[in-house]
Amino acid sequence: MTTAAKAPVIVWFRKDLRLSDNRALAAAAETGAPVIPLYIREPDESGNGPLGAAQRWWLHHSIVALSSRLHQRGLRFILRSGNPLEVLSDIVETTGADRIYWNRRYDPCGIAVDQPLKKALADRAIGVESFAGQLLHEPMRLMTTTGRPYRVFTPFWRALEAGYEPASPIDAPAGLTASDAWPLSERLEDWSLLPQRPDWAATFSEVWTPGEDGANSHLSAFIEERIADYRQDRDFPDVDGTSLLSPHLAFGEISPAQIWDATRGLQAVEGVATFRKELAWREFSYHLLFHNPELPRQNLDRRFDAFPWLANDEQFSCWTWGLTGFPIVDAGMRQLWRHGYMHNRVRMIVASFLIKDLLVDWRRGEAWFRDTLLDADPANNAASWQWVAGSGADASPFFRIFNPILQGEKFDAEGAYVKRFVPELARLAPRYVHRPFAAPAAVLAEAGIELGVTYPKPIVDHAVARERALAAFREITNARPDSL
Repeated sequence: MTTAAKAPVIVWFRKDLRLSDNRALAAAAETGAPVIPLYIREPDESGNGPLGAAQRWWLHHSIVALSSRLHQRGLRFILRSGNPLEVLSDIVETTGADRIYWNRRYDPCGIAVDQPLKKALADRAIGVESFAGQLLHEPMRLMTTTGRPYRVFTPFWRALEAGYEPASPIDAPAGLTASDAWPLSERLEDWSLLPQRPDWAATFSEVWTPGEDGANSHLSAFIEERIADYRQDRDFPDVDGTSLLSPHLAFGEISPAQIWDATRGLQAVEGVATFRKELAWREFSYHLLFHNPELPRQNLDRRFDAFPWLANDEQFSCWTWGLTGFPIVDAGMRQLWRHGYMHNRVRMIVASFLIKDLLVDWRRGEAWFRDTLLDADPANNAASWQWVAGSGADASPFFRIFNPILQGEKFDAEGAYVKRFVPELARLAPRYVHRPFAAPAAVLAEAGIELGVTYPKPIVDHAVARERALAAFREITNARPDSL
Protein backbone atom coordinates (compact mmCIF):
# COMPACT_ATOMS: atom_id res chain seq x y z
CA MET A 1 0.00 0.00 0.00
CA THR A 2 1.18 3.52 -0.71
CA THR A 3 2.89 5.43 2.06
CA ALA A 4 1.69 8.77 0.71
CA ALA A 5 -0.21 10.99 3.11
CA LYS A 6 -3.26 10.85 0.89
CA ALA A 7 -4.80 7.81 -0.74
CA PRO A 8 -4.33 7.78 -4.51
CA VAL A 9 -6.99 8.80 -6.97
CA ILE A 10 -7.55 6.62 -10.03
CA VAL A 11 -8.26 8.54 -13.24
CA TRP A 12 -9.90 6.19 -15.70
CA PHE A 13 -9.17 7.36 -19.23
CA ARG A 14 -11.57 6.25 -21.95
CA LYS A 15 -12.11 8.22 -25.15
CA ASP A 16 -10.50 11.27 -23.56
CA LEU A 17 -6.83 10.56 -24.24
CA ARG A 18 -5.55 14.04 -23.44
CA LEU A 19 -4.20 16.10 -20.55
CA SER A 20 -5.69 19.49 -21.51
CA ASP A 21 -9.37 20.20 -20.87
CA ASN A 22 -9.70 16.90 -19.06
CA ARG A 23 -12.06 17.63 -16.16
CA ALA A 24 -11.54 14.30 -14.42
CA LEU A 25 -7.76 14.64 -14.48
CA ALA A 26 -7.90 18.26 -13.35
CA ALA A 27 -10.16 17.39 -10.41
CA ALA A 28 -7.81 14.58 -9.38
CA ALA A 29 -4.83 16.93 -9.52
CA GLU A 30 -6.64 19.48 -7.34
CA THR A 31 -6.94 16.94 -4.52
CA GLY A 32 -3.16 16.91 -4.14
CA ALA A 33 -3.32 13.11 -3.89
CA PRO A 34 -1.20 10.76 -6.00
CA VAL A 35 -2.79 10.14 -9.39
CA ILE A 36 -2.93 6.72 -11.04
CA PRO A 37 -3.81 7.09 -14.75
CA LEU A 38 -5.56 3.98 -16.04
CA TYR A 39 -6.81 2.68 -19.37
CA ILE A 40 -8.97 -0.46 -19.40
CA ARG A 41 -9.34 -2.54 -22.51
CA GLU A 42 -12.91 -3.59 -21.91
CA PRO A 43 -14.35 -6.90 -23.13
CA ASP A 44 -15.46 -6.94 -26.75
CA GLU A 45 -18.99 -7.87 -25.75
CA SER A 46 -19.33 -4.62 -23.79
CA GLY A 47 -19.16 -2.62 -27.02
CA ASN A 48 -16.70 -0.17 -25.48
CA GLY A 49 -13.50 -1.34 -27.13
CA PRO A 50 -12.09 0.03 -30.39
CA LEU A 51 -14.81 -0.04 -33.02
CA GLY A 52 -12.74 -1.65 -35.73
CA ALA A 53 -9.36 -2.53 -37.17
CA ALA A 54 -8.51 1.02 -38.18
CA GLN A 55 -9.24 2.39 -34.73
CA ARG A 56 -7.13 -0.27 -33.06
CA TRP A 57 -4.17 1.15 -35.00
CA TRP A 58 -5.02 4.65 -33.78
CA LEU A 59 -5.56 3.52 -30.18
CA HIS A 60 -2.11 1.91 -30.07
CA HIS A 61 -0.38 5.10 -31.17
CA SER A 62 -2.61 7.35 -29.05
CA ILE A 63 -1.75 5.38 -25.91
CA VAL A 64 1.94 5.64 -26.80
CA ALA A 65 1.59 9.42 -27.16
CA LEU A 66 -0.31 9.87 -23.89
CA SER A 67 2.06 7.54 -22.04
CA SER A 68 4.94 9.77 -23.11
CA ARG A 69 3.21 12.92 -21.87
CA LEU A 70 2.39 11.29 -18.53
CA HIS A 71 5.93 9.96 -18.18
CA GLN A 72 7.27 13.49 -18.58
CA ARG A 73 5.23 14.34 -15.49
CA GLY A 74 6.55 11.38 -13.52
CA LEU A 75 3.46 9.20 -13.97
CA ARG A 76 2.95 5.76 -15.43
CA PHE A 77 0.01 4.94 -17.68
CA ILE A 78 -1.42 1.71 -16.31
CA LEU A 79 -2.97 -0.63 -18.89
CA ARG A 80 -5.35 -3.39 -17.92
CA SER A 81 -7.79 -5.69 -19.69
CA GLY A 82 -11.05 -7.02 -18.32
CA ASN A 83 -14.29 -6.17 -16.62
CA PRO A 84 -14.03 -2.59 -15.26
CA LEU A 85 -15.46 -3.46 -11.85
CA GLU A 86 -12.93 -6.26 -11.37
CA VAL A 87 -10.01 -4.18 -12.66
CA LEU A 88 -10.86 -1.12 -10.59
CA SER A 89 -11.51 -3.17 -7.45
CA ASP A 90 -8.14 -4.88 -7.81
CA ILE A 91 -6.27 -1.59 -8.21
CA VAL A 92 -8.12 -0.09 -5.24
CA GLU A 93 -7.11 -3.08 -3.11
CA THR A 94 -3.44 -3.07 -4.18
CA THR A 95 -2.87 0.70 -4.00
CA GLY A 96 -5.23 1.91 -1.30
CA ALA A 97 -6.94 4.29 -3.74
CA ASP A 98 -10.26 5.51 -2.40
CA ARG A 99 -11.63 7.52 -5.34
CA ILE A 100 -12.12 6.97 -9.06
CA TYR A 101 -12.65 9.84 -11.48
CA TRP A 102 -13.81 9.62 -15.08
CA ASN A 103 -15.42 11.71 -17.79
CA ARG A 104 -18.94 10.71 -18.72
CA ARG A 105 -19.84 8.66 -21.78
CA TYR A 106 -23.09 9.22 -23.67
CA ASP A 107 -23.34 6.22 -25.99
CA PRO A 108 -25.56 3.28 -24.98
CA CYS A 109 -22.69 0.83 -24.46
CA GLY A 110 -20.79 3.26 -22.26
CA ILE A 111 -23.86 4.14 -20.21
CA ALA A 112 -24.72 0.45 -19.80
CA VAL A 113 -21.35 -0.09 -18.11
CA ASP A 114 -20.98 3.15 -16.17
CA GLN A 115 -24.35 3.38 -14.41
CA PRO A 116 -24.28 0.00 -12.62
CA LEU A 117 -20.51 0.31 -12.14
CA LYS A 118 -20.91 3.53 -10.20
CA LYS A 119 -23.46 1.90 -7.88
CA ALA A 120 -21.35 -1.24 -7.41
CA LEU A 121 -18.30 0.83 -6.47
CA ALA A 122 -20.35 2.95 -4.08
CA ASP A 123 -21.60 -0.25 -2.41
CA ARG A 124 -17.93 -1.06 -1.77
CA ALA A 125 -17.38 2.39 -0.21
CA ILE A 126 -15.30 3.55 -3.17
CA GLY A 127 -15.96 7.14 -4.14
CA VAL A 128 -16.75 7.86 -7.80
CA GLU A 129 -16.99 11.23 -9.49
CA SER A 130 -17.84 11.75 -13.13
CA PHE A 131 -17.44 14.90 -15.17
CA ALA A 132 -18.80 16.51 -18.32
CA GLY A 133 -16.60 17.68 -21.15
CA GLN A 134 -16.79 15.16 -23.94
CA LEU A 135 -19.50 17.18 -25.70
CA LEU A 136 -20.42 20.84 -25.88
CA HIS A 137 -23.67 20.02 -24.12
CA GLU A 138 -24.99 17.04 -22.19
CA PRO A 139 -27.74 15.33 -24.19
CA MET A 140 -30.11 15.00 -21.26
CA ARG A 141 -30.11 18.75 -20.64
CA LEU A 142 -30.77 20.33 -24.02
CA MET A 143 -34.47 19.72 -24.76
CA THR A 144 -37.28 21.38 -26.66
CA THR A 145 -39.68 23.80 -24.96
CA THR A 146 -42.08 20.87 -24.53
CA GLY A 147 -39.40 18.85 -22.73
CA ARG A 148 -38.80 16.43 -25.57
CA PRO A 149 -35.58 15.56 -27.43
CA TYR A 150 -34.84 17.37 -30.67
CA ARG A 151 -35.43 15.55 -33.95
CA VAL A 152 -34.62 18.42 -36.34
CA PHE A 153 -31.17 19.96 -36.56
CA THR A 154 -32.01 23.64 -37.17
CA PRO A 155 -33.90 24.27 -33.91
CA PHE A 156 -31.30 22.18 -32.09
CA TRP A 157 -28.54 24.38 -33.53
CA ARG A 158 -30.41 27.56 -32.60
CA ALA A 159 -30.86 26.38 -29.02
CA LEU A 160 -27.23 25.32 -28.75
CA GLU A 161 -25.95 28.58 -30.21
CA ALA A 162 -28.25 30.79 -28.17
CA GLY A 163 -28.25 29.24 -24.74
CA TYR A 164 -25.46 26.73 -24.36
CA GLU A 165 -22.22 28.58 -24.97
CA PRO A 166 -19.67 26.04 -23.73
CA ALA A 167 -17.33 26.87 -20.88
CA SER A 168 -13.79 27.79 -21.77
CA PRO A 169 -11.44 24.81 -21.82
CA ILE A 170 -9.03 24.32 -18.96
CA ASP A 171 -5.28 23.83 -19.18
CA ALA A 172 -3.48 20.62 -18.40
CA PRO A 173 -2.73 20.33 -14.67
CA ALA A 174 0.44 22.20 -13.78
CA GLY A 175 1.48 19.47 -11.39
CA LEU A 176 0.54 15.84 -10.87
CA THR A 177 1.60 13.84 -7.84
CA ALA A 178 3.00 10.40 -8.59
CA SER A 179 2.11 7.33 -6.61
CA ASP A 180 4.89 5.53 -4.75
CA ALA A 181 3.22 2.14 -5.29
CA TRP A 182 2.24 1.53 -8.88
CA PRO A 183 -0.09 -1.34 -9.73
CA LEU A 184 0.93 -3.88 -12.34
CA SER A 185 0.41 -2.87 -15.94
CA GLU A 186 -0.01 -4.96 -19.07
CA ARG A 187 2.25 -4.40 -22.06
CA LEU A 188 0.70 -2.48 -24.93
CA GLU A 189 2.48 -4.75 -27.42
CA ASP A 190 0.64 -7.74 -25.99
CA TRP A 191 -2.69 -6.21 -26.95
CA SER A 192 -1.86 -6.76 -30.63
CA LEU A 193 -3.72 -3.65 -31.72
CA LEU A 194 -1.63 -3.11 -34.82
CA PRO A 195 -3.03 -4.83 -37.93
CA GLN A 196 -1.62 -8.05 -39.27
CA ARG A 197 -1.41 -6.39 -42.70
CA PRO A 198 1.19 -3.65 -42.28
CA ASP A 199 0.89 -2.80 -45.98
CA TRP A 200 -2.55 -1.44 -45.11
CA ALA A 201 -1.99 0.73 -42.03
CA ALA A 202 1.48 1.86 -43.09
CA THR A 203 -0.09 4.52 -45.31
CA PHE A 204 -2.15 6.03 -42.46
CA SER A 205 0.89 7.99 -41.33
CA GLU A 206 0.89 9.87 -44.63
CA VAL A 207 -1.85 11.98 -43.06
CA TRP A 208 -2.13 11.22 -39.36
CA THR A 209 -0.12 11.68 -36.17
CA PRO A 210 -2.24 10.27 -33.33
CA GLY A 211 -2.06 12.04 -29.99
CA GLU A 212 -2.73 15.38 -28.38
CA ASP A 213 0.13 17.09 -30.20
CA GLY A 214 -1.19 15.94 -33.57
CA ALA A 215 -4.65 17.22 -32.69
CA ASN A 216 -3.36 20.64 -31.67
CA SER A 217 -1.24 20.85 -34.81
CA HIS A 218 -4.25 20.16 -37.05
CA LEU A 219 -6.36 22.69 -35.16
CA SER A 220 -3.74 25.44 -35.39
CA ALA A 221 -3.16 24.87 -39.09
CA PHE A 222 -6.89 24.90 -39.81
CA ILE A 223 -7.56 28.11 -37.88
CA GLU A 224 -4.59 29.92 -39.36
CA GLU A 225 -4.77 28.72 -42.95
CA ARG A 226 -8.16 27.28 -43.93
CA ILE A 227 -11.11 28.28 -41.79
CA ALA A 228 -11.79 31.50 -43.70
CA ASP A 229 -12.44 29.51 -46.88
CA TYR A 230 -14.08 26.55 -45.16
CA ARG A 231 -17.60 27.29 -46.36
CA GLN A 232 -16.73 26.96 -50.04
CA ASP A 233 -13.73 24.60 -49.85
CA ARG A 234 -15.20 21.87 -47.65
CA ASP A 235 -17.15 20.25 -50.49
CA PHE A 236 -14.19 19.73 -52.83
CA PRO A 237 -12.21 16.57 -52.04
CA ASP A 238 -9.14 17.65 -54.03
CA VAL A 239 -8.81 20.80 -51.88
CA ASP A 240 -7.12 20.80 -48.48
CA GLY A 241 -10.09 22.58 -46.94
CA THR A 242 -11.23 20.64 -43.89
CA SER A 243 -9.94 20.49 -40.32
CA LEU A 244 -8.89 16.80 -40.22
CA LEU A 245 -9.85 16.79 -36.54
CA SER A 246 -12.44 14.00 -36.59
CA PRO A 247 -10.16 11.08 -35.54
CA HIS A 248 -8.68 13.22 -32.76
CA LEU A 249 -12.20 14.05 -31.58
CA ALA A 250 -13.24 10.40 -31.76
CA PHE A 251 -10.48 9.47 -29.30
CA GLY A 252 -10.80 12.59 -27.19
CA GLU A 253 -7.29 13.81 -27.95
CA ILE A 254 -8.94 17.19 -28.27
CA SER A 255 -12.27 18.31 -26.84
CA PRO A 256 -15.06 20.05 -28.74
CA ALA A 257 -14.77 22.90 -26.24
CA GLN A 258 -11.15 23.44 -27.26
CA ILE A 259 -12.14 23.58 -30.91
CA TRP A 260 -15.07 25.90 -30.21
CA ASP A 261 -12.84 28.12 -28.10
CA ALA A 262 -10.33 28.44 -30.95
CA THR A 263 -13.08 30.07 -33.04
CA ARG A 264 -14.11 32.58 -30.39
CA GLY A 265 -13.50 36.10 -31.61
CA LEU A 266 -13.57 34.90 -35.22
CA GLN A 267 -17.32 35.04 -35.75
CA ALA A 268 -16.90 37.72 -38.41
CA VAL A 269 -14.58 35.44 -40.40
CA GLU A 270 -16.39 33.74 -43.25
CA GLY A 271 -16.44 30.02 -42.67
CA VAL A 272 -16.59 30.07 -38.86
CA ALA A 273 -20.37 29.72 -38.61
CA THR A 274 -20.32 26.84 -41.09
CA PHE A 275 -17.54 25.11 -39.17
CA ARG A 276 -19.34 25.54 -35.85
CA LYS A 277 -22.43 23.99 -37.40
CA GLU A 278 -20.38 20.94 -38.32
CA LEU A 279 -19.38 20.62 -34.67
CA ALA A 280 -23.05 20.99 -33.79
CA TRP A 281 -23.98 18.14 -36.15
CA ARG A 282 -21.73 15.91 -34.06
CA GLU A 283 -23.55 17.12 -30.96
CA PHE A 284 -26.91 16.49 -32.66
CA SER A 285 -25.84 12.95 -33.53
CA TYR A 286 -25.03 12.25 -29.86
CA HIS A 287 -28.33 13.83 -28.88
CA LEU A 288 -30.11 11.42 -31.22
CA LEU A 289 -28.13 8.40 -30.01
CA PHE A 290 -28.63 9.21 -26.33
CA HIS A 291 -32.40 9.44 -26.78
CA ASN A 292 -32.59 6.62 -29.35
CA PRO A 293 -30.16 3.91 -28.18
CA GLU A 294 -31.09 1.62 -31.08
CA LEU A 295 -29.96 4.20 -33.65
CA PRO A 296 -27.07 2.03 -35.01
CA ARG A 297 -29.40 -0.93 -35.57
CA GLN A 298 -32.94 0.30 -36.03
CA ASN A 299 -34.55 2.69 -38.51
CA LEU A 300 -35.86 5.80 -36.80
CA ASP A 301 -38.47 5.93 -39.56
CA ARG A 302 -40.02 2.51 -39.02
CA ARG A 303 -41.49 2.45 -42.55
CA PHE A 304 -38.01 1.42 -43.68
CA ASP A 305 -38.30 -1.83 -41.72
CA ALA A 306 -40.25 -3.11 -44.75
CA PHE A 307 -37.77 -1.83 -47.35
CA PRO A 308 -36.87 -4.54 -49.90
CA TRP A 309 -33.09 -4.53 -49.49
CA LEU A 310 -31.02 -6.82 -51.71
CA ALA A 311 -28.16 -9.06 -50.55
CA ASN A 312 -25.90 -8.08 -53.48
CA ASP A 313 -22.81 -9.63 -51.89
CA GLU A 314 -20.74 -9.42 -55.05
CA GLN A 315 -21.65 -5.78 -55.66
CA PHE A 316 -21.09 -4.98 -52.00
CA SER A 317 -17.58 -6.39 -52.34
CA CYS A 318 -16.96 -4.23 -55.42
CA TRP A 319 -18.06 -1.22 -53.38
CA THR A 320 -15.78 -2.01 -50.43
CA TRP A 321 -12.71 -2.35 -52.66
CA GLY A 322 -13.44 0.63 -54.92
CA LEU A 323 -14.17 -1.42 -58.04
CA THR A 324 -17.63 -0.17 -59.01
CA GLY A 325 -16.67 1.48 -62.29
CA PHE A 326 -17.84 4.87 -60.98
CA PRO A 327 -14.61 6.84 -60.42
CA ILE A 328 -15.71 9.16 -57.59
CA VAL A 329 -17.11 6.19 -55.65
CA ASP A 330 -13.98 4.13 -56.23
CA ALA A 331 -11.69 7.01 -55.28
CA GLY A 332 -13.53 7.45 -51.98
CA MET A 333 -13.40 3.79 -51.07
CA ARG A 334 -9.71 3.60 -51.93
CA GLN A 335 -8.98 6.74 -49.92
CA LEU A 336 -10.70 4.98 -47.02
CA TRP A 337 -8.42 1.96 -47.43
CA ARG A 338 -5.27 4.05 -47.85
CA HIS A 339 -5.78 6.65 -45.11
CA GLY A 340 -8.55 5.29 -42.88
CA TYR A 341 -10.52 8.37 -43.83
CA MET A 342 -12.79 9.72 -46.54
CA HIS A 343 -13.74 13.27 -47.47
CA ASN A 344 -17.22 14.08 -46.15
CA ARG A 345 -18.75 14.99 -49.51
CA VAL A 346 -17.51 11.70 -50.92
CA ARG A 347 -18.90 9.82 -47.90
CA MET A 348 -22.36 11.01 -48.90
CA ILE A 349 -21.80 9.97 -52.51
CA VAL A 350 -20.55 6.46 -51.70
CA ALA A 351 -23.30 5.94 -49.10
CA SER A 352 -26.00 7.02 -51.54
CA PHE A 353 -24.53 4.70 -54.17
CA LEU A 354 -24.54 1.69 -51.84
CA ILE A 355 -28.05 2.31 -50.49
CA LYS A 356 -29.82 3.54 -53.59
CA ASP A 357 -27.93 2.26 -56.61
CA LEU A 358 -27.21 -1.16 -55.10
CA LEU A 359 -30.14 -1.36 -52.65
CA VAL A 360 -27.83 -2.63 -49.91
CA ASP A 361 -29.06 -2.13 -46.34
CA TRP A 362 -27.46 0.97 -44.81
CA ARG A 363 -26.42 -1.12 -41.78
CA ARG A 364 -23.91 -3.04 -43.91
CA GLY A 365 -22.29 0.21 -44.97
CA GLU A 366 -22.31 1.50 -41.41
CA ALA A 367 -20.54 -1.67 -40.25
CA TRP A 368 -17.88 -1.36 -42.97
CA PHE A 369 -17.20 2.24 -42.04
CA ARG A 370 -17.04 1.25 -38.37
CA ASP A 371 -14.25 -1.19 -39.18
CA THR A 372 -12.25 0.96 -41.60
CA LEU A 373 -12.65 4.58 -40.48
CA LEU A 374 -10.17 6.06 -38.02
CA ASP A 375 -12.84 8.53 -36.96
CA ALA A 376 -15.59 5.92 -36.56
CA ASP A 377 -17.96 7.27 -33.97
CA PRO A 378 -21.03 5.47 -32.59
CA ALA A 379 -23.22 8.55 -32.94
CA ASN A 380 -21.91 10.21 -36.11
CA ASN A 381 -21.59 6.97 -38.03
CA ALA A 382 -25.11 5.71 -37.37
CA ALA A 383 -26.83 9.08 -37.68
CA SER A 384 -25.05 9.87 -40.95
CA TRP A 385 -25.94 6.56 -42.58
CA GLN A 386 -29.56 6.92 -41.55
CA TRP A 387 -29.51 10.49 -42.85
CA VAL A 388 -28.45 9.32 -46.32
CA ALA A 389 -30.89 6.41 -46.25
CA GLY A 390 -33.78 8.74 -45.44
CA SER A 391 -34.67 6.64 -42.40
CA GLY A 392 -33.21 8.92 -39.74
CA ALA A 393 -34.00 12.17 -37.98
CA ASP A 394 -34.06 15.30 -40.16
CA ALA A 395 -32.86 13.00 -42.92
CA SER A 396 -32.25 13.59 -46.58
CA PRO A 397 -35.30 12.20 -48.41
CA PHE A 398 -34.75 8.75 -49.85
CA PHE A 399 -35.72 10.04 -53.27
CA ARG A 400 -32.73 12.40 -53.24
CA ILE A 401 -30.45 10.07 -55.15
CA PHE A 402 -26.96 11.29 -55.98
CA ASN A 403 -25.81 10.79 -59.55
CA PRO A 404 -22.19 9.71 -58.94
CA ILE A 405 -21.09 10.93 -62.37
CA LEU A 406 -22.53 14.42 -61.96
CA GLN A 407 -21.34 14.63 -58.37
CA GLY A 408 -17.82 13.84 -59.52
CA GLU A 409 -17.94 16.41 -62.30
CA LYS A 410 -19.28 19.06 -59.94
CA PHE A 411 -16.94 18.57 -57.00
CA ASP A 412 -13.84 17.15 -58.73
CA ALA A 413 -14.06 18.89 -62.09
CA GLU A 414 -10.46 18.28 -63.16
CA GLY A 415 -10.41 14.78 -61.72
CA ALA A 416 -7.49 15.49 -59.38
CA TYR A 417 -9.05 13.56 -56.49
CA VAL A 418 -9.98 10.60 -58.66
CA LYS A 419 -6.57 10.44 -60.29
CA ARG A 420 -4.85 10.49 -56.92
CA PHE A 421 -6.66 7.44 -55.60
CA VAL A 422 -7.53 5.67 -58.87
CA PRO A 423 -4.21 5.89 -60.71
CA GLU A 424 -5.51 3.71 -63.55
CA LEU A 425 -7.31 6.84 -64.76
CA ALA A 426 -4.40 9.25 -64.29
CA ARG A 427 -3.87 9.80 -68.02
CA LEU A 428 -7.54 10.27 -68.88
CA ALA A 429 -8.70 13.76 -69.90
CA PRO A 430 -10.95 15.58 -67.39
CA ARG A 431 -13.81 15.35 -69.88
CA TYR A 432 -13.94 11.58 -69.40
CA VAL A 433 -12.39 11.00 -65.98
CA HIS A 434 -15.79 10.62 -64.31
CA ARG A 435 -17.29 8.65 -67.20
CA PRO A 436 -14.54 6.47 -68.69
CA PHE A 437 -17.22 4.13 -70.05
CA ALA A 438 -18.25 6.96 -72.42
CA ALA A 439 -14.75 7.66 -73.74
CA PRO A 440 -13.96 6.65 -77.34
CA ALA A 441 -11.79 3.59 -77.79
CA ALA A 442 -8.89 5.69 -79.06
CA VAL A 443 -9.00 7.92 -75.97
CA LEU A 444 -9.00 4.90 -73.67
CA ALA A 445 -6.14 3.31 -75.57
CA GLU A 446 -4.06 6.49 -75.37
CA ALA A 447 -4.68 6.61 -71.61
CA GLY A 448 -3.69 2.94 -71.22
CA ILE A 449 -7.16 1.88 -70.09
CA GLU A 450 -8.95 -1.31 -71.06
CA LEU A 451 -12.40 -1.30 -69.49
CA GLY A 452 -13.12 -4.53 -67.70
CA VAL A 453 -9.39 -5.27 -67.44
CA THR A 454 -7.40 -2.32 -66.10
CA TYR A 455 -10.49 -0.53 -64.75
CA PRO A 456 -13.93 -2.06 -64.21
CA LYS A 457 -17.01 -1.36 -66.24
CA PRO A 458 -19.89 0.14 -64.20
CA ILE A 459 -21.52 -2.56 -62.10
CA VAL A 460 -24.95 -0.95 -62.55
CA ASP A 461 -26.65 1.43 -64.93
CA HIS A 462 -27.30 4.44 -62.70
CA ALA A 463 -30.48 5.51 -64.50
CA VAL A 464 -31.95 2.01 -64.22
CA ALA A 465 -30.80 1.68 -60.60
CA ARG A 466 -32.38 5.00 -59.74
CA GLU A 467 -35.78 3.92 -61.06
CA ARG A 468 -35.47 0.63 -59.20
CA ALA A 469 -34.74 2.50 -55.96
CA LEU A 470 -37.70 4.81 -56.40
CA ALA A 471 -39.96 1.86 -57.10
CA ALA A 472 -38.74 0.20 -53.89
CA PHE A 473 -39.41 3.39 -51.97
CA ARG A 474 -42.95 3.54 -53.34
CA GLU A 475 -43.48 0.02 -52.03
CA ILE A 476 -43.11 1.23 -48.45
CA THR A 477 -44.90 4.55 -48.85
CA ASN A 478 -47.77 3.37 -51.07
CA ALA A 479 -47.71 6.75 -52.77
CA ARG A 480 -45.46 8.60 -55.14
CA PRO A 481 -43.94 11.59 -53.26
CA ASP A 482 -44.74 14.96 -54.79
CA SER A 483 -41.02 15.74 -54.97
CA LEU A 484 -40.24 12.91 -57.43
